[in-house]
Amino acid sequence: MKGTTDQRAGLLSGIGAYGLWGIVPLFWPLLKPAGAIEILAHRMVWSLGVVGIALLVLRRWSWIGELIRQPRKLGLISVAAAVITVNWGLYIWSVNNGHVVEASLGYFINPLVTIAMGVLLLGERLRATQWVAVGTGVVAVLVLAIGYGRPPWISLTLAFSFATYGLVKKKVNMGGLESLTAETAVLFLPALGYLLWLGAQGDSTFASEGLGHASLLAATGVITATPLVLFGAAAIRVPLSTLGLLQYLAPVFQFICGILYFHEAMPPERWAGFTLVWLALALLTWDAFRTSRRTRAQAQALAAQPAPSAPSAGDAASSSSATTPAR
Repeated sequence: MKGTTDQRAGLLSGIGAYGLWGIVPLFWPLLKPAGAIEILAHRMVWSLGVVGIALLVLRRWSWIGELIRQPRKLGLISVAAAVITVNWGLYIWSVNNGHVVEASLGYFINPLVTIAMGVLLLGERLRATQWVAVGTGVVAVLVLAIGYGRPPWISLTLAFSFATYGLVKKKVNMGGLESLTAETAVLFLPALGYLLWLGAQGDSTFASEGLGHASLLAATGVITATPLVLFGAAAIRVPLSTLGLLQYLAPVFQFICGILYFHEAMPPERWAGFTLVWLALALLTWDAFRTSRRTRAQAQALAAQPAPSAPSAGDAASSSSATTPAR
């Protein structure tokens, strides 16, 4: 009963996390007239405050001393912070400049980019279906490039930056809350310095656009931290295969927001490119389920085999005399 309740709570947490990531495009336009860089800086500053309070409540501070004593890990955290800065900043700019659909494409093709990076950087070997999926993804990008009249740079940058972020996070091997705290701590001083400079120049919207606008900018910390907390709750309660399926909720919701709310155009060539991407993701999902089912069946078959019986004392003596050379 407890396991079922945990799984249900994990599933709801996962839906909540990816659902919030999916509808976040509705939030960023509320922050205008603040520009993308100002919004990004506020997101970094206020996120550290939110995760700091969470760690204070949970009393999870011991990891900080361990991290400080590991320069390599600190270096990787800095790389992760730099990469996610690019990802966050470009995403905010994309939404506020009418490129929601193209941004959603970045997160659709992210799994394909992650697989390609595993082959190129980690020497991983792909199954035939995975090769077909990656090839289909490449064709999709070519079709979209023809449709846009240029490569879909926003999508590619978002996909590659987030895939790189995932790769670095895998090497860092820290919990979601701790990792976000470390990354925002690295980003805090540059972000705060930029906001102070912006205020000194008289270009900050935080104080000039009223209390409501300032409150929305401060809320970027909650908007950032809440889905990560929900994701962390889901990750420990549901299988990775389930999380793998749930991850598509975010770009699906972003795509729907782009078309129905922001009324972005979807000419035939763009539909063709997206359809190819969805076909590639369907192949990946089918291959993952097939492999998981096969692995589970092999494990069950292995568990069903009778354990080898221990040799009797007589057998052991006989074996000993047969293998010991005569003196």
